[in-house]
Amino acid sequence: MPFEPACKNIDRLIWFRSLFNRARRSLTLLPVLAIAGICLFVCVPQLARSMPLTPPGQPVSATPLSVAQAQQIIAKATLHGVPWAGPESGPAAQSGKRIAFIAEDLRNGGIIGVAQGVREAVLTMGWTLKIFDAGGTSAGRLTAFARAMASNPDGLILCGADAQNSNPELARFASRGIPIVAWHAGSMPGPIAGTPVAMNVTTDPVEVARVTALGAVAQSNGHAGVVILTDSRFEIAVTKSNVMAAVIHACKGCTLLEVRDVAISESGEKVPAITKELLARYGKRWTVALAINDLYFDYAIPQLTKAGVPSSELSLLSAGDGSATAFLRIQANTYQTATVAEPLNQQGWQLVDELNRLLAGQPVSGFVAPVHLVNAGNIAFDGGNRLQYDPENGYRDIYRRIWKR
Repeated sequence: MPFEPACKNIDRLIWFRSLFNRARRSLTLLPVLAIAGICLFVCVPQLARSMPLTPPGQPVSATPLSVAQAQQIIAKATLHGVPWAGPESGPAAQSGKRIAFIAEDLRNGGIIGVAQGVREAVLTMGWTLKIFDAGGTSAGRLTAFARAMASNPDGLILCGADAQNSNPELARFASRGIPIVAWHAGSMPGPIAGTPVAMNVTTDPVEVARVTALGAVAQSNGHAGVVILTDSRFEIAVTKSNVMAAVIHACKGCTLLEVRDVAISESGEKVPAITKELLARYGKRWTVALAINDLYFDYAIPQLTKAGVPSSELSLLSAGDGSATAFLRIQANTYQTATVAEPLNQQGWQLVDELNRLLAGQPVSGFVAPVHLVNAGNIAFDGGNRLQYDPENGYRDIYRRIWKR
């Protein structure tokens, strides 16, 4: 059997997403990113003063942008039908491999999307796959690692968990010669220094965050009152929120009201109350919410609706990952106006390809997908009718050709 769910809910979750993706809406699409005569400076080297978080890695250098330059960045990020820029060659499929997939939290739509892609690719390979759900907790993560090790895998995929925090567990796999690749396990794409992760598959989080924040500044004509939602447990989340804060802080007419640290795994319990609190504290000064993940908005919007806040008065933009509910909100023009969507299914295929290269004794491809901003103007393309960003670049056929499958 090529797919064996070690988590009882994975089949149900993947089925639900597939069912959800068949939903259709008849909508009038409105442009989101109207850029007016503003001049902004992005990517300043220091944090916004209201940032409570310490940035990982190198500071971002200052780059002054004209309105025309900002428009060019948004225009490039919203292109659809971008040709494939990934690998064209590599080793044929290694036979009979067993893969363990550790999911940080299967409530996260991004992780589910990657799992779908991995599942497709594994079936193509003729491999077997077991998925272990950590449930977003430290205890659950340790259990997932233990069960994954007990499954005696040939390769490990870590999805959505911070590799540095899990390094002792990862080292045990590496000591047995088990190659490891990951998705969103560090702040940057490529190998994760100090860990055995050979390839972290992700778009560039700095560019993701910059494009997201530029979208907010642009659509507000340079007068956004911004709250940022982040999760300090994850290096990639801190990188995104710090860059977004820097962009907003550098916008002369914008105000960075607050950066709120909320664990994604606790968003269901905490975000409704936090949303109510923010509305009471800032009132109409709060015009834009930026988040490192769409999931926060799933729990904020019921409270916004209950409070009678019009969609036109508060705009939500996410620096990841393009969930099905985010697509629905953008289509319906209901609060959320944009999301930087990861090509989740494609990245699942890439994870399997990177593992295949390692199992064949070859280096990883190192491919990094370009940043793509989904808004009302382009949501009908590249899989948008299925409520996901699935690039129309022929990646499945290309990988099959590489693997000789």
